[in-house]
Amino acid sequence: MAQVAIVMGSQSDWPTMHNAAKMLEGLGVSFEAKVVSAHRTPELLSEFSKSAADKGFQVIIAGAGGAAHLPGMIAAHTHLPVFGCPVRSSQLNGLDSLLSIVQMPKGVAVGTLAIGEAGAANAGLLAAQVVALNNSAVRDSIIAFRQQQTDTVLANQSLELK
Repeated sequence: MAQVAIVMGSQSDWPTMHNAAKMLEGLGVSFEAKVVSAHRTPELLSEFSKSAADKGFQVIIAGAGGAAHLPGMIAAHTHLPVFGCPVRSSQLNGLDSLLSIVQMPKGVAVGTLAIGEAGAANAGLLAAQVVALNNSAVRDSIIAFRQQQTDTVLANQSLELK
């Protein structure tokens, strides 16, 4: 049973959202990825969101570009934590997506990440941290990941000017 759902408004969002999947996979967190459009499949969005907890999901990561209504609409239909990932758009380079996701009304929370690949990867990390609250194997993976980051920086501290 998947612990995290990764949803996106269209298949074209996958190049960004696969960064969340790679992070989850690396940390040992099971996930399911699917396309659910807020505008083109509103009934599917409602059905998915309302049934997500019953299906065993603990966290939902939702990536969207442009109007970016997907994360907020999912959050309106579930009690699960939702992390929104703004996907770069061709018109405003993702700023439109960021502002749409981050400006949620009081009482409907969406944790909003950075625009693009880094935000999607961090959404995966945050989702894993939620799962780790009750899963010691995932907690240990996160601790090891953080230590590896530290070790890499410490091993590459010295820079030579040429």
